[in-house]
Amino acid sequence: MTNTEIKTLPADFADLQRFEEWILATEPERYAKRLASSMEEMQDLYDTVFPRLQPALDHIETFDWSDLPDPQRYLFHLLQSLVMVSFPVEVWKQARVPDSGAAYLDCIQEPVV
Repeated sequence: MTNTEIKTLPADFADLQRFEEWILATEPERYAKRLASSMEEMQDLYDTVFPRLQPALDHIETFDWSDLPDPQRYLFHLLQSLVMVSFPVEVWKQARVPDSGAAYLDCIQEPVV
């Protein structure tokens, strides 16, 4: 997949398409996006996607997880980005983990979707 490819969401979630830049397949990509984003951008993602979380999960769960069609896989990746911004938005009010200094945690294995 190239960076210029449009990651189209399922029709019922087309209103979330404006967050396409948050449709990222890996945790390191999502973490880098979080660190590069403003609190306003993360708050917008959170406020818009969080109310759609359960309907989105219900929709995705109607498909076989081992063979998700691209639109549903993209929706799941968007939900993973929602999780990535939840602590900064709900708790820390900043993108970085407070008082963590130069510490960094690398995710070495994650769910394959």
